[in-house]
Amino acid sequence: MPAAMELIDQYIEDNRDAFQQDLFELLKIPSVSTDSRHKDDMQSAAAWVADQFRAIQFQTEIVPTPGHPIVYAQSPKIDGAPTVLVYGHYDVQPPDPLDEWLSPPFEPTVRDGSVYARGATDDKGQMLTHIKSAQAWINAGKTLPIQIKYLIEGEEEVGSSNLDGFLNDNLDRLGCDVAVISDTSQFAPGKPAITYGLKGIVYFEVFLRGPRQDLHSGTFGGSVANPANAMAKLMGSLVDENGRVTLDGFYDDVLDLTVEEREQFASLDFDEQRFREQIGVSETFGEQGFTTLERRWARPTCDVNGIYSGYQGEGAKTVLPCFAGGKVSCRLVPNQDPDKVREAMKKHLQANCPPGLDLEVICHHGAPGIVVPLDSPYVSAAASAIEHGFGVAPVFIREGGSIPVVTAFKELLGVDTLLLGWGLDDDNTHSPNEKFSLGDFHRGIKASAHLWNEIGNI
Repeated sequence: MPAAMELIDQYIEDNRDAFQQDLFELLKIPSVSTDSRHKDDMQSAAAWVADQFRAIQFQTEIVPTPGHPIVYAQSPKIDGAPTVLVYGHYDVQPPDPLDEWLSPPFEPTVRDGSVYARGATDDKGQMLTHIKSAQAWINAGKTLPIQIKYLIEGEEEVGSSNLDGFLNDNLDRLGCDVAVISDTSQFAPGKPAITYGLKGIVYFEVFLRGPRQDLHSGTFGGSVANPANAMAKLMGSLVDENGRVTLDGFYDDVLDLTVEEREQFASLDFDEQRFREQIGVSETFGEQGFTTLERRWARPTCDVNGIYSGYQGEGAKTVLPCFAGGKVSCRLVPNQDPDKVREAMKKHLQANCPPGLDLEVICHHGAPGIVVPLDSPYVSAAASAIEHGFGVAPVFIREGGSIPVVTAFKELLGVDTLLLGWGLDDDNTHSPNEKFSLGDFHRGIKASAHLWNEIGNI
């Protein structure tokens, strides 16, 4: 190991307590972006993050938006060296329900080696590792071998409505060779992971309207189409008994798993029984011919997210409802076109809608799936850095969720994103008693510090 990295590692070890206290200080700020009562707290959190950069002499700016501010900072440019863009967010989810927290959500509390607080893992703790790693380089008296740019926003938990505008207005300033995000999870405790693939998404709302008002189900039943019955049938028609989505052409462009990827997934220590117990089901279900991990990470899906219609109050009311609504999401894999899936969904619903009902389909946000090539030199650099930080080589996984900013970075900046998650899948993200392992916090800082060195050697 280069002597410089030994000094930086020692600085990180010597400052463990100080780093934790900074984390706790940030976690005390109730930066709940969706709640207007916390507007001042959002400003305080942005200022806190900006002060971290100013303390190490980075060029720093708090950028106002119509919503919550964006913090932008950068280190000096290094001629001939790569530039990395780090993305994170300082806003958090509401802490409700408060009565389920074992300790107050904005009073960081350590139990069993983890800190419990809202935002601990999503994303304050993970984001902060990449700031502290730069601090370690600077305060250890070393010059960063690459330029690092930081984009830390305050609206990730409410849809990042002002982020695309900032990206489009600052394409030159944000120019980079690769992006880095730590807002995901390890595969398991002690098994760090590089997430190299994400699913895309297309989201729909479906409305069926029948008679002008609710009707008596005895007097009118059997004489007019029932929107609730029809909605249940429509939603049930989207996936067959073998777990296959029935939309025409849905699988035409799917990027199939390679033999090597299937072998890699199979080699992971995935406990199917523990998975079932963790989520409370007796059996798994999905597309036949694929394992649970393959379905979750690399096969497209279609799920009904909600159905609503008719009488919802206590007891009985014999009503034939005049209206029914449904919400549906399709998770897409690389090569699937969100626009083609939108059209296929509309055609399927129109073809299967009973006569006598008016159908309306509203298409909301959509984004394609993403895969980062595993032969990328940046992936290799990240793997080496993680091994330095965690003491073991990472595994390579995909993720069934979608992170829209990754798509934006690819489309607007033309760069891939390294998804380096330091969290765990039981960190209670968005739930009461959110936590983050302090051991992984420190290992994440070390891995991040080595990442700057490894990328500098590309």
